[in-house]
Amino acid sequence: MATQKLYAGAKLREMRTRIGLTQKNFAAKLGVSLPYLNQMENNNRPVSTTVILALAQEFGMDVTELSTGDSERLVSDMREALADPIFADAAPPLADLRLTASNAPSLARAFIELHRSYRETQERLASLDEALGREDARPQASPWDEVRDFFHYCDNYIDAVDRAAEHFASRGRDPQGIRATAVAWLKTQGVEVQLNDIETLRHYDPSSKQLHLSSRTPPETQLFQLLLQVALLDQDRLLEATLDFARFQSNEARAIAKIGLANYFAGAALMPYAAFLRAAQECRHDLEVLSSRFGASIEQVAHRLSTLQRPGAKGVPFFFVRVDQAGTITKRHSATRLQFARFGGACPLWNVHRAFETPGRFLRQLAETPDGVRYISLARDVSKSSGSYGAPVRRYAIALGCEVRHAGSLVYGDNLDVTKASAFEPIGISCRICERKTCHQRSVPPLERRLTINTDQRGVLPYQVD
Repeated sequence: MATQKLYAGAKLREMRTRIGLTQKNFAAKLGVSLPYLNQMENNNRPVSTTVILALAQEFGMDVTELSTGDSERLVSDMREALADPIFADAAPPLADLRLTASNAPSLARAFIELHRSYRETQERLASLDEALGREDARPQASPWDEVRDFFHYCDNYIDAVDRAAEHFASRGRDPQGIRATAVAWLKTQGVEVQLNDIETLRHYDPSSKQLHLSSRTPPETQLFQLLLQVALLDQDRLLEATLDFARFQSNEARAIAKIGLANYFAGAALMPYAAFLRAAQECRHDLEVLSSRFGASIEQVAHRLSTLQRPGAKGVPFFFVRVDQAGTITKRHSATRLQFARFGGACPLWNVHRAFETPGRFLRQLAETPDGVRYISLARDVSKSSGSYGAPVRRYAIALGCEVRHAGSLVYGDNLDVTKASAFEPIGISCRICERKTCHQRSVPPLERRLTINTDQRGVLPYQVD
């Protein structure tokens, strides 16, 4: 089998910029000529083995970064944007999108951001009657989507915050220890922690320096909120510096992102990187074992597994998604080639939707995407009670999965015949960009295919995809 050539010019250029070297100096340290480096950075030549070895030896870089950049995410997001009917007669071929993602990632991101702004403007115009007269009736990027995309393109791994949380957690060796450590640290700041019968998960009063946690919530939620408050008080300078780097467009987005970073710290402190990665490998990623060992919920464990992408110490590349009962994606991240739709819901053939039908059970699925990549997916329902009779219960389903080549590292891969092609169910990303011609669950036609409509014949669909 021929070795696949690695074209990673944008990533190579990013590495050089990060360490502050000119092309001339960078080429000298890599042992190549200036024209050769220039050709690699512009994707006119593949990155050579000599350069890969030099990056590792000279700069101590994790060379897997070269092959795990943003290209797949950018291609997926551009395809979804181009599935908009306004591009029906002008959508470029997939090969052009891949070239753009590889050679001009900044342009690709600008296009995605432009389409998002257009989409949100159209949605506002559609509800113009309601918006008339309101002071905030102006087109602007959704702060929530802006923050979600920030974490999406950070690979859902924030190194400085992750390491700070791991350092804090080194003072406590188990869930009881980390709780005691957090309470003790807060006490040094004059903060008193109280467990009260309140409706909110957490309430901090800066004037009295009292932190109230809800006694109605499970212990893992209380601990998570405790650590979140530690992040907001102890790591404020780090969080603010990270937010400065992100350059959000609005104060609302910055505020949402700060909570997101504090959440990240809490999860990383509850499940410290090195210890959690080691435990995950030992128990073969058994979510229930990890939940018990670290005092975390199943959802917290699944989400943490998807963030184990530290350079030089990466875990299994997982995707993680959470959907509500309407099928809308409320959380998404993928360290795999599988990318999720930025708008709307997930493929209806995916087992995450069936999790609502089997509460309290893990569902396994072998799935194959239209590009021929095969995955193992684990799904389970997640219910979040408000802690009192008559209070609404929030119901979600989560899915965690990876490429099937990692199935041996998962306890959930046992007794599954991953060599049998018929065992894999066909799934997609979004109907508008899915190339399958005979899907019985298709809701809209694919963008890049012609249709044949026969008035004398009706199959599962009212049209035939050519």
